[in-house]
Amino acid sequence: MKKDICCIGHITKDKIVTPRQTVYMAGGTSFYFAYALNSLPKKVTFELATKLGADEMGVVEDMRKAGLDVRTWPSRHSVFFENIYGEDQNDRTQKVRAKADPFTVDEMEGLDANIFHLGSLLADDFSPEVVKYLSTKGRISIDAQGYLREVRGEDVYPIDWAGKRDILACTDIIKVNEHEMEVITGSTDPREAARQLADWGVKEVVVTLGSYGSLILSEGVFHEIPAYAPREIVDATGCGDTYSAGYLYCRSLGESFDEAGKFAAAMCTLKLEHSGPFDRCAAEVEAVMAK
Repeated sequence: MKKDICCIGHITKDKIVTPRQTVYMAGGTSFYFAYALNSLPKKVTFELATKLGADEMGVVEDMRKAGLDVRTWPSRHSVFFENIYGEDQNDRTQKVRAKADPFTVDEMEGLDANIFHLGSLLADDFSPEVVKYLSTKGRISIDAQGYLREVRGEDVYPIDWAGKRDILACTDIIKVNEHEMEVITGSTDPREAARQLADWGVKEVVVTLGSYGSLILSEGVFHEIPAYAPREIVDATGCGDTYSAGYLYCRSLGESFDEAGKFAAAMCTLKLEHSGPFDRCAAEVEAVMAK
């Protein structure tokens, strides 16, 4: 059966080091996105498609027990990230201890959805051929972060997006933060960067700006979305993925850009207050929005 949303991405093994604690857990865009979407009312149908090593299949079984529809392909290894945060949660150092195999066109053939959300973690996760193929089956939503990460040894280096013009030409929705937008477009101005991405073919451009909120550009119109202050900041890991889940959930229900952006931002606020994926309910999100 055709799904409203299919998220494709590797599930990772994560070591998260903060000034307060060190935590070992599963992670990755697909992991945080899937659990966030699973916490919301079941008004949107969803499938997670992932690729991981045999040793990590227990994570998938836990997700299925939680009610998630998960499709898997085998990989020689799972991605293993080490994320080290300073007092400022926007300050992150990453190491990649292991990489998973890229996704292939053949693997994509059995997927059927209105929106494909590509949760790239590293630059070679999704080739232009995979993206172009999926764009013939549904709308493409991309989290740009992984396309801008190149691994040399175990270190992660920021790079420009190889083949970005080809991929962006068939991308409907993109989410970037202030650092990613500058790498991709060369601009430090969020509006200018968003316009450039739109000129390259993206229909909905979402720029997240941390505590300054977010900006959405579609059909030449900007929508300014506020940020909601958390009670405390515990762990920023997965916040961007939580935003994407809330945004695509609302857009799939036909809600406006402003409504979708505010709901997504409120979800991020709740996510910041604890380690692990988003686990609150829609009523709690709406309560944040009402403050």
